[in-house]
Formats: sequence, structure tokens, C-alpha cells
Amino acid sequence: MSSANKTQEFKPFISADKILPEFTWTSIILGILLSVVFGAANAYLGLKVGMTISASIPAAVISMGIIRGVLRKESILENNMVQTIGSAGESLAAGAIFTLPALYIWMEEWNMGAPNLISITAIALCGGLLGVLFMVPLRKALIVKEHGILPYQEGTACAEVLHAGEEGGEKAKITFVGLGIGAAYKFIADGFKLFPSEIETAIPGYKGAAIGADVLPALLGVGFIIGPKISAYMLGGAVLGWFAFIPLIANIGSMGDVVMYPATVPIAELDYWGIWNYYIRYVGAGAVAFGGVFSLVKSLPLIIQTFKDAMKDYSGGVGGTTNLRTEQDMPMKLVLIGTLAVILAMMMLPMIPVGFMGALLIAIFGFFFATVSSRIVGLVGSSSNPVSGMTIATLIITAIIFKATGNDGQDGMIGTLTVGAIICIIAAMAGDTSQDLKTGFLVGATPKKQQYGEIIGAIAAALAIGAVLTLLNKAWGFGSSELPAPQATLMRLVIEGVMGGSLPWALVFTGIGVGVTMELLGLPVLPIAIGLYLPIHLSTPIMVGGVIRGILDKKLEKAGGEDKSIKEKIECGILYASGLIAGEGLIGILLAVFAVAEVNLAEMLGFNLGQIGAIIFFGLLVLSLMKYSLLKKDSSKKL
Repeated sequence: MSSANKTQEFKPFISADKILPEFTWTSIILGILLSVVFGAANAYLGLKVGMTISASIPAAVISMGIIRGVLRKESILENNMVQTIGSAGESLAAGAIFTLPALYIWMEEWNMGAPNLISITAIALCGGLLGVLFMVPLRKALIVKEHGILPYQEGTACAEVLHAGEEGGEKAKITFVGLGIGAAYKFIADGFKLFPSEIETAIPGYKGAAIGADVLPALLGVGFIIGPKISAYMLGGAVLGWFAFIPLIANIGSMGDVVMYPATVPIAELDYWGIWNYYIRYVGAGAVAFGGVFSLVKSLPLIIQTFKDAMKDYSGGVGGTTNLRTEQDMPMKLVLIGTLAVILAMMMLPMIPVGFMGALLIAIFGFFFATVSSRIVGLVGSSSNPVSGMTIATLIITAIIFKATGNDGQDGMIGTLTVGAIICIIAAMAGDTSQDLKTGFLVGATPKKQQYGEIIGAIAAALAIGAVLTLLNKAWGFGSSELPAPQATLMRLVIEGVMGGSLPWALVFTGIGVGVTMELLGLPVLPIAIGLYLPIHLSTPIMVGGVIRGILDKKLEKAGGEDKSIKEKIECGILYASGLIAGEGLIGILLAVFAVAEVNLAEMLGFNLGQIGAIIFFGLLVLSLMKYSLLKKDSSKKL
């Protein structure tokens, strides 16, 4: 059966002739709040762990809990609008934190102070707006005509959650409980410092080897959401670093006064943290860069076909050609004017330091990668979208062009990074917009209103992200153990490597060799590379969450994948885990405010339970996750 026939036969949950509250003040205000909340929480999480979570389902559930449970209103389209606006904050934050922290690191190194807050906001806003505008003309080609072919897993899952709206009150409560527990735990651990949030021990008899864990709610929640396989790949990369490479370097260094660049002291004087900081991070960066670029290369046939298919439909026109509510897009004239206005602003405004050439590159690469991102997330989901590979490819090409035109100093590096940042945000936003439009297509939303909602969410998140990044940098500094900012550090290394050639290339190529080995073994490079790049302390608690999810996945597999009670346990676990992540992220922002204001909460308490206390509290946190997932009672038995 052709995709056209499938589209004709498809009937959304709310028919086109039915009018329900959708683009209301309630949905706009609630959506903006969730956009800022999830944007800030994901910024903190991404800077710490190197990954973000989708906010669509948690935002939809919270929306149903408030709109249905508190306001006593019933409109699936209003709930869908809230998650549309709310999820925009998460995707914009992802694009921003994967690149812009490098700017803070550079300006500190060059004694130039902090980046201008208005400049950061303008960069994020340009990327967010273009990501939505570039996606609008692709909706009919990718969402409508490819219905039944492109699954759009996250968008479809969100539509299913919205369909089951009558359960919104109970499930929203689970999310809020997770948020409260995650917030309280983080405040006690890193605010009052009742117990250390990081525990570690050296391995006796094995010089240089150590094991540790950051016993925090967000990491446990991330592990449950991404599942046992990805968690294990990350831990595998960490084990390679902390049980193989670090001990190897430590033992070589103990044979004499060996000084190896980029360290300036003998290896024998470095502990395992020093070896990780000077050497393993570059090895991990090489592996991550290889994984990102190679995932892009593997996707090239799909990318080329996607672009060809999209271009065939692009000339067909969108918006304003039908009176049917569910087929109305933003007017093409508005899309073109908006796109042109943003590109001209990038060319002319000094606060967006890309110039004419940079703006031209953004227009070309931006539309190309928005198209690619929108289709790839439809096929393989957002988690497998090679955004980092797209950004690295953009940075390399831009850096080569800028250097060839004589723009290779500090201004050239900042301009290159800005181009990459806007492209990264465009790709992330386009992918999120396509998932949201798929949800809307399934439930019967008005595309035009959703597209306006995406723009509102992008504006709200852009206005907040600059303040969040500046605050976090003032509190702890990007590249620190508190906020490693892995992707941004990688982008910085790529630009420095092309512009100045000052990288420790032997270490970077070691990482590339690790990536090639993993690829030959048929293993996914990126999660292993991220595990190698980050301290093992982050991967161990993620693995704990992954194990709990793995037990449930195994049970579901044994039941043939059809057991509703197990599926409900997994869903509730994901909502609780999302709450843990959001709770910790928000308190992380609050603690950054305290750190900048030099408020010391630990002095008020005056004692610390030590690592034993940390293990006990983390054990209780694990039990709470099990209570809302593995050990949750079957709700159908209550009837």
C-alpha cells in the first residue's frame, strides 16, 4: 500500500472538523514555564553528563495533571500544545550546551572576561528560530506523506500518552514526586553537604586504577531512561579509561621522570585525576569525534535521499492552501520573511560574530542539516541523531574557510564556534519540531498553531539559556569536574586543532584508534567514547539505573512484549526518573546562585556523614526508583 493511501485512510484522534481549545493562554503560559524549567535542567544535566533527555512526555504528563487535575479542563489539543512549547526548551538547551561553553573557556583563557549575555541569547535565538522555520516546509513531505514509513518513536509515544489522558493525574503525581525527591536529595547532598555526592576509592595493588560514583538522582534517572545497553557501553568506555589507560600511563611514568605533553610535570607526580585531565580526556575526545563524524558518514546515503525527497515536495507550497484545520501550516511568505530576517540579522549584528561568510554558511548548512535531522529522528529516534557529527563537520569546514581567508586568530575561532553553535541548535530544534508535529498529526492538532508554539518555546528558552550558562560558569566553571561540558570541550579542540595545530595529536589519534576498533567490533562508538571521555564516577550510577530498567525489559521480553502491567511499570519508572533529573537540575541552578552569592549552607549544618552516609542515601534513592518501577503494584488489580 502506498504512503499516499495510508495518509488518506489515517484519521487522527480529534477529527479536522472538531474544534477544541488549543492555542490558549493556559497552554502558552504553562508551556513557557516548562520550556524554561526543562531547558535549565537539561543544560545542567548535559554539561555534567554529556547527554540530555526528551522533555515531551514529562511535559505532556505534567500538563495533563495541571489542566485536567487542577483546572478541571479537558482538551487533548491544549495538553499537546503545552508539551510542544515545553519540549522546545530542552532541544534548544541541548544545542547550546554542546557548543557555547567553549566560548566561556576561551574568553577566560584569553583574559577577556565572560561572553556578553546579549550575544549568547542572540546566538541561541537565531538557531532556535531557524530550526523551526526550516522544518515548516518539510512537514507534509516527512510527517504526512511518510506516515506509516517514518515511525518517529518519541512523537508516537507522546501521542499515546496524550491518548491515555485520563491517567494524567496519577502519572503527573509520580513525576512531581520524582522532582521533589530529586530536588531534596540534591539540596541535602550538595547544598548542606550532609554526605559527599562523589565517592571513590583507589584499587589496592593496581597503581593508578580507581573506582568511584557520583551518587546523584539525575545519573540514576538517566540510566533508567537510556536502559541497560547504552549504560553498559558507557561504563565499558569508563572501565577502558580507568582500569586500562590510566594505570598504563601511571606505570610508564613511574619508571623515571617522564614528562609527556600537555602536562608540564612528570607523570609520576600526577594522581589518577591528573592523568585523566591531561591525557585521557584527549583520548576520549578523539573517540567522540570519530564516532560523531563516522555516524554522519554512515548516514550519507540516507542524508542524500532525504534531501532529494524533501526538495521534490518543497516546491509544492505549504500553508494557506487548504481550509482543513489539520492541514494548515504557517504561511510560506511568513516563513521566508522570517528566515531572511534572521540571516540578515546574523550578517549585520556585531553581537553575532559570524559576518557575511558565516551567515551564508549557516543558511546553507542549517537548511541541509535541519532536513537531515528531521528525517533521521523519524527513522532512528532523537537519541541516534548524529547532531555532534553534523556540528563537527560544520566546524571543520568553517574553520578551513575562515583560515584560508585570513580569519584565523581569536576572532576567527569565535566566529567558527558561533557558526557551529547555531547549526547545532538548528539541527536539535528541527529534530524536536518534527517529533512534536508527528504527535500533533496523530492527535489531530493544528500544525500552524504548533509551529507558532515551537517559536514561542524557542524564544523563552533562548532568553533563559544565556543567564543559565553565565550563572553555571560563574559558580563552577566549564571544564571543571562539576561541569565537564564534554561536547563543548570537544568542539573547542576541533577548532584549535584546525586553526593552530596545538593539540596533543598522538592522544587524539589514540582515541580515533579506539573508535575504529569499536566500529570493527560492531559496537556503537559514541556511548563508549562518552564513557571513556567522562570520569568513571558518572557511568557507575548510570549503570545502576540501567540495571533496574534491564530487569523490567527482560520481564517484558519473556512475556512476549505484550504485558500491560510491565509496560506501565516502565512508563512510570521513566516519568519518575524524568522527575529526578528535573529536580536535581533545578536545584543545581539554585546552588549555582548560592555559590555566586558566596552562601555556604554546609557551615550551617556543621557535620558530614562521609562515604558510608552517601552509600546509604543512594541506596534509599535506588529503592525509591524501584518502588515506582520494578516494585510498583499493578493498577488494574485495584479495580
